[in-house]
Amino acid sequence: MFMRVEIKARNNEELLKKIDALLNDETTEVYVNLRPTKEIIVRILENAPNVKVIGCPPSLYPKVSKKVISALKQLGVEVVPISHSRGRPRKYDGNVVRQIRQRLKSGKSLKEISKELNIPLRTLYYMLNGK
Repeated sequence: MFMRVEIKARNNEELLKKIDALLNDETTEVYVNLRPTKEIIVRILENAPNVKVIGCPPSLYPKVSKKVISALKQLGVEVVPISHSRGRPRKYDGNVVRQIRQRLKSGKSLKEISKELNIPLRTLYYMLNGK
């Protein structure tokens, strides 16, 4: 069984409390938004003995001790950088933009496409000019 737990905190003390509260034997992957120090990693391993992956932000990954990474590798635990997208999620993905462009090539007007796909005309202009 695979169980991923994401833990976000403002400081190490808060993170340690959340680790104690949220992790258990079923946890196999953990993401922490702070630099995984020795203390944090030990606490993760105590609470989640079956963990295989510990993730942290790519900006903090280079600051993780190389000794800690190699010691964890010997235990079969991998420390990896995991990026999280920030901001508001996109409402329309790349497939929608491709559909719009295909319909334009086949000779349809933006008004027709807007009605077919139920996307506001103004949004179509933005998507085609912004990307």
